[in-house]
Amino acid sequence: MLLSILIPAYREEATIGEVLRRVAAVEIESLGFTKEIVVCDDGSDDRTRAIALAAAAADPRIKVVWNEPNRGKGAAIRTALDAATGEYCLVQDADLEYDVGDYPALLREVLRGASVVYGSRFLANARPTGMALPNYVANRMLSVTSNLLYGLSITDEATCFKVIKTDLLRSLALTCEGFEFCPEVTAKLGRRGVKIVEVPISYSARAIEEGKKVRWTDGVEAMWVLLKLRLAK
Repeated sequence: MLLSILIPAYREEATIGEVLRRVAAVEIESLGFTKEIVVCDDGSDDRTRAIALAAAAADPRIKVVWNEPNRGKGAAIRTALDAATGEYCLVQDADLEYDVGDYPALLREVLRGASVVYGSRFLANARPTGMALPNYVANRMLSVTSNLLYGLSITDEATCFKVIKTDLLRSLALTCEGFEFCPEVTAKLGRRGVKIVEVPISYSARAIEEGKKVRWTDGVEAMWVLLKLRLAK
């Protein structure tokens, strides 16, 4: 089964090479999966695209697409999704906060029949490593809100690690441009009554000084998207 790993990237020249090395090296073949890696450079003005293109030249499993100018994480994921050919998609950030060693745990749930699998940062560690208090509170509030509005039972709505059947993901008709990708996907899955399976994953947050781009305003936007899509006809 082919897994498309979607990597949105914006100004990640410090980490994109290592992320691609780790993603390419992680062993999932014994589970019956092969991989394609689709990087979308979202209008970076550093060497992110050049590094990704060099990696693609050395590894035929890597594709590089791009947006011009910068549009946002959600738009980059949607552009990568357009180029995906796998039966399932897995979203992977271009930084080093998430551990590709958790892929097998996610994919085992796919083999058990799950259409959607989220990697939860809170199942293994109630307070994920390095997560600032405001981010922690926002994450918990978004998960609780998702559960209340959509009848879900999840602990980590805003996790990067989402594995979703490709035709299902495309059928959601996503319109997200920025970080509202996560609440839009969760809300639209919830409206359809799609079961979301969670597995524990590891996580080590980076600081704003290290390139972290999420801000408190993104939490407000995420909450609005959850509410808006609940009220939509």
